[in-house]
Amino acid sequence: MKALNLKPLDDRVVVEPMEAEEMTSGGIVLPDSAQEKPQRGTVLAVGPGKLLDSGQRGKLSVAVGDEVIYSKYSGSEIEIDGREVKIVRESDILAKVVK
Repeated sequence: MKALNLKPLDDRVVVEPMEAEEMTSGGIVLPDSAQEKPQRGTVLAVGPGKLLDSGQRGKLSVAVGDEVIYSKYSGSEIEIDGREVKIVRESDILAKVVK
């Protein structure tokens, strides 16, 4: 995996969404228009943390390489280096997937 040339600001996190399911559990193939957008992805980059009133930076709960679940309509979708990624706030991340 090529390094990402992107450094998010404050409490923002760059997430690469996982591929959408192309087949239901019953074996029915779904067309692109019927596929649900994934809410799960891998963290590619993290910002330095939110600037607190004290002047210090808050520590983020996620790190590069973590698999996360995020809110359905959160963040901004962009393409960088030929990859589709989302930039979300840390508060839009609902959970880390523990393996």
